[in-house]
Amino acid sequence: MAKSTNTPGRDCPLCPRLVDLRHQARAAHGDWHNAPVDSFGPKDSALLIVGLAPGMRGANCTGRPFTGDVAGDLLYATLQSFGFCQGEYGASAADGLQLVNCRITNAVRCVPPENKPVAAEVNACRPFLIDEIESLANLRIILALGTLAHNAVLRALGYKQSAAKFAHNARHDLSGGVTLADSYHCSRYNTNTGRLTEAMFHDVFREIRGALERP
Repeated sequence: MAKSTNTPGRDCPLCPRLVDLRHQARAAHGDWHNAPVDSFGPKDSALLIVGLAPGMRGANCTGRPFTGDVAGDLLYATLQSFGFCQGEYGASAADGLQLVNCRITNAVRCVPPENKPVAAEVNACRPFLIDEIESLANLRIILALGTLAHNAVLRALGYKQSAAKFAHNARHDLSGGVTLADSYHCSRYNTNTGRLTEAMFHDVFREIRGALERP
């Protein structure tokens, strides 16, 4: 059986710029995760959430997507509000939180400088995203958080970027019965500037919950 590619090794060498930053982080914070961040959530989920990349003091520190930063505060609170998780979010991979019918990953698995991956890094991580998507037998909805994640999902599914334009709370029906849903990223910048409010984020998940409850 071929080895799954959806989890890069701890010392993945594919992106020199991200490798350099990883080594710097390990030297400065030896007790942090400081490695590619694996996906989180059950493999039989119908919903896959795709973010941008790990945050330096969030997932790069804790080893779990969207855990330990402001983006995670809003995301996990929203997941709890709409029944996609059990337990209490404690901003730690050891908080015991469990996702329900939902899985979370990132388009780029390693933390990038200034939280801005370049195209070559997104391309290098594409095989992991492809394998992640293909491994989810019950997948019905992919939620892309931001334009980069939206485009990464399209490319992973074999579409051109022109096939579907990103827009907040838009939905795009793709082949195989999968819907691509969009939301502005729940980043500190977007929430601080009001580009994304809690109500707007809840609107996205209300639509997703309704779609998943329909046969």
